[in-house]
Amino acid sequence: MTYLLALDQGTSSSRSIVFDAQGRIAAMAQREFRQIYPQPGWVEHDPMEIWATQLATAKEALAKAGIAASDVASIGITNQRETTLVWNRATGEPLYNAIVWQDRRAEPTCAALRARGLEATFRDKTGLILDAYFSGTKLQWILDHVNGARAAALRGELAFGTVDTWLMWQLTGGTEASTRRDAVHATDVSNASRTLMLNVRTNQWDAELLKLLDVPPEVLPSVHPSSHVYGHTRKELLGAAIPIGGVAGDQQSALFGQACFKAGLAKNTYGTGCFMLMHTGERFQTSQNGLITTSAAQPNVMEPPRRDAPPPQGGAKPAWDGPAPAWTPEYALEGSVFIGGAVVQWLRDGLQAIKGSGEVQTLAESVPDSGGVMFVPAFTGLGAPYWKPQARGAIVGLTRGSTVAHIARAALESIAFQSAALLQAMGRDALAAGSSAQAGGGSSSLGVTELRVDGGACVNDLLMQFQADLLGIPVVRPKVIETTALGAAYLAGLSCGVYSNLDQLSAQWQVERRFHPTMSRERAADLMAGWEKAVRQAVAE
Repeated sequence: MTYLLALDQGTSSSRSIVFDAQGRIAAMAQREFRQIYPQPGWVEHDPMEIWATQLATAKEALAKAGIAASDVASIGITNQRETTLVWNRATGEPLYNAIVWQDRRAEPTCAALRARGLEATFRDKTGLILDAYFSGTKLQWILDHVNGARAAALRGELAFGTVDTWLMWQLTGGTEASTRRDAVHATDVSNASRTLMLNVRTNQWDAELLKLLDVPPEVLPSVHPSSHVYGHTRKELLGAAIPIGGVAGDQQSALFGQACFKAGLAKNTYGTGCFMLMHTGERFQTSQNGLITTSAAQPNVMEPPRRDAPPPQGGAKPAWDGPAPAWTPEYALEGSVFIGGAVVQWLRDGLQAIKGSGEVQTLAESVPDSGGVMFVPAFTGLGAPYWKPQARGAIVGLTRGSTVAHIARAALESIAFQSAALLQAMGRDALAAGSSAQAGGGSSSLGVTELRVDGGACVNDLLMQFQADLLGIPVVRPKVIETTALGAAYLAGLSCGVYSNLDQLSAQWQVERRFHPTMSRERAADLMAGWEKAVRQAVAE
């Protein structure tokens, strides 16, 4: 039997999942690692700890599955996005801790760029807003604040990468002198699109943006499609030289794992936060409704399968480590909710309304509705489509009849309200795109007819039904909800010939349950109006 190994490197833990060719989970392993907070607003990870936990889970997952490395056709990598690392090319040693996507230290740099009127330049080329969330200003901070870093970078001695690039370097070369010469320094387009340095219209690093960020091009990895044979693992790590055949940032990987390959297909991941992405096809569209444009995970149909390609030998430069071939860019609109499932953790740890997260549905179902209570969980501000960092959490509509059960139900419903606001924003952007296409004699197919869901909170039936009621479209939960890892596995399988095309993967995607809307559209509109009123109260100064 053919297997695929997905390395799922997240913000708080590293996981590895073994899938069979039908997309079923054969085994899984997970290990947490430290979160480092040097000062308020700063978040770091130890790069060597990221690597050690990821390698350990890969070995453990293979052992649990009872298979050898030689049974694995390919490895796929999916990762926390935007987290920034720099290391020495000669020694392989990290220059500084990884600066995590949550870190805010680069906000003064972003503010200075905005003050210079450069927001539109970055937006037009990258699809992103100027925010410390993204990698480019984090990289600039390291080069400016680590002693000797900028001079070393200009001499070509340093390598920059997001977490996928760091893992590939370690898997193919690492820190041992005998293997460093074979290390692959590369990334995929979905991760590169989160750096503020990639022109997503051309899939190339942009010279103007690099100059504005004061980043020397010598530190940058090569950029490839998401489904692409990047290199082979060192044999001694897992017991065989396995192709690394797929790479994608976690949310784009989940979009791919949900088989959202065409314009108009959308997914929402219900985790600590919520991340909604809608595929927009080959159309680059700048959102007018608080969303960002990002590169979708992209297979390269121009590349032949490389399943049997030999690993690099000696100091020979592998064929896949040259300039990336041209391929057609594909895009997605993205919206991020900062507090999704984390509101349930607050009910447990802050309010102490429940002892375990699994109790929230029972408590919420003990009342027929929220009794007019609205909960805006803006504990760290509001993300898309509002972008109100000054907002703070608010519970409104309380009466003498309100109980902790009403608050629990309102907390669950807040996840659906925030996600509905995202999809409505996407709908407005889609309508604008359709009008623009018609004016230009073209056509648009971005109308969302169903929302595919994944992540831990999607197992909550009450939440999923309420989400369908608000949206007025079916909410679809697949049989395999580990779609982030599954997307990486599928990308790896495509490049190595396990799968022949996207149609095969679409046919493999299976529904576990479909939640159909039962609420009248008038009632749903009234509820959304109440939500927007509560949001205005949460952001009032």
